[in-house]
Amino acid sequence: MTNTNLLKSKMVSCGDCDFVHSLAKLLEISRSTASVKLNGRKPFSQKEIVIIAKKYDLSPEEIYQIFVGGD
Repeated sequence: MTNTNLLKSKMVSCGDCDFVHSLAKLLEISRSTASVKLNGRKPFSQKEIVIIAKKYDLSPEEIYQIFVGGD
């Protein structure tokens, strides 16, 4: 399950406060799909995780905490 709070905090630190819109635009997916993924109802794909990690400069530990370790 995605650690949404940690992901959102990383997004805010990069100036993205409209979380769903920012992820939808970044990943080229619909806002509804971005919302479902951000709320942990559907996992992010490996490709999406790589894109998010690059955009928000996530360390390997943060990637694990957000996408593997969960809340």
